[in-house]
Amino acid sequence: MVRGSWPLDAEGKPRSFPEYSEARGELIARMGEYCSFCESQLNASLAVEHVLPKERHPEYELDWNNFLLACVNCNSTKGDKPIKLASYYWPDRDNTARAFSYGADGVVRPAPGLTDEQQQIAQRTIGLTGLDKTPKTHAKASDRRWMHRRDAWGRAERARVCLATHDTEAMRQSIVEQATALGFWSIWMTVFAADLDMRRRLITAFVGTPVDCFDARTLEPAHRPGGAL
Repeated sequence: MVRGSWPLDAEGKPRSFPEYSEARGELIARMGEYCSFCESQLNASLAVEHVLPKERHPEYELDWNNFLLACVNCNSTKGDKPIKLASYYWPDRDNTARAFSYGADGVVRPAPGLTDEQQQIAQRTIGLTGLDKTPKTHAKASDRRWMHRRDAWGRAERARVCLATHDTEAMRQSIVEQATALGFWSIWMTVFAADLDMRRRLITAFVGTPVDCFDARTLEPAHRPGGAL
C-alpha cells in the first residue's frame, strides 16, 4: 500500500500532528479503511499504528512515515514488541503480495517460491500480528480474523462462479463493490487469479494499492522498487 509523502498544510509546509490519532483521516484517504496487516475493512475501530512502537521510539510517535492503520487484533498483537525493520515485510515498503499465500481455510502462510530466508521473514511477519491465529493454534484466543478470511474466501468463490455463468459489466462492477466493502484484497486477488480483468479492477479499486508492484502485462506481483521483496 502507499502511504505517500508527508501531508502538507495550507501553506505548503509539512503538516504537524499534535496527536498521532489526528493522522487517521489522512491515512484513510490514502490507504482506505482497511487494516494494513489483515486487510479487513473497518470504519470505526481502525487505529493509527506505529511501525516502530511509540513506547520504544517516542521520537517517532508523531512521524508520518511511522504510521500505518491497524485493527484492534493486529494492533494489540503487535503491541510494543521490539522491531528491527529488516526482520519483517512491511505493507508500505515491500510487496507483501509476494510474501503471503491465502487459502480457503482462512490461514495466512508464507508464499511458495520464497527462499528459505524470505520464508523465515514472512513467517516472522505473520507471527508479529498474529495472522496465523486459529482455534487450533490459539485455543483461548477470541480472535476471529481467520474466520472472516474464510468467509471472504467463500464470498469471492461464489462471486467467481456467478461471473462464470453470467459475465456482464454490471456483474463485474458488483463484485468489485462487494470486495471493497468487505476488504481482504489479497483473497479476492487470489480467487480471481485467472481473470486479468478482475485483478486489474481490484488493483484500481482498492485505495492505496501500488500499481508498480505488478507486472503491467501479467499482473503478477513484482519486486517493489526500494523494498526488500
